[in-house]
Amino acid sequence: MRRLLDVAGTTYAAQARITLSDKPMPLFQLLVLCMLASKPIDATIATAAARELFKAGLRTPKAVLASDRKTMIDAFGRAHYVRYDESSATRLTDMAERLRDDYSGDMRELADRSGHDVATAKRMLKKFKGIGDTGADIYLREVQDVWTWVRPYFDDRATGTAKRFGLPVEPKKLGSLAPQANARLAAALVRASLDADVRQRVAG
Repeated sequence: MRRLLDVAGTTYAAQARITLSDKPMPLFQLLVLCMLASKPIDATIATAAARELFKAGLRTPKAVLASDRKTMIDAFGRAHYVRYDESSATRLTDMAERLRDDYSGDMRELADRSGHDVATAKRMLKKFKGIGDTGADIYLREVQDVWTWVRPYFDDRATGTAKRFGLPVEPKKLGSLAPQANARLAAALVRASLDADVRQRVAG
């Protein structure tokens, strides 16, 4: 377990340089990352695209809506996130508008209105354009150590890798192996599922 976390336990939020906390800005930044990572594109490119957007100042719905399309496209270009740049720029604006209009620009309102029910929160996340099952799973995996009512959250990809490593597949048992780091454990399992080199390094 320690080796798994050491080798692959960097969350995708951390890779995108998001310091997650229960505050509006990082929770929105995570939503942006999830939209970008939902595309069939390498996670390294998706996280780089998120970093470039944030470096350009697009860290809040208000900033996104005040920005112009060229700023977004240029940020995507610097990250080599070019195949989906036009559609992602549109979805970024749509997400910012929906968050502003439906949740006063604050993802914590979504959490409150979900009644802290994970299935409800997932359905609400999927109402954002560009967030499907994959994006919603990423959001809940990554946010679970901040929104502790989500914990433990391990999707099928994570539990499938856990089984491969001989770890428990039942979420509570799996989460108990890293009680304060479920997000890191989930990220490590997902990274291992996607990268044979990571699996080999974990296996030693």
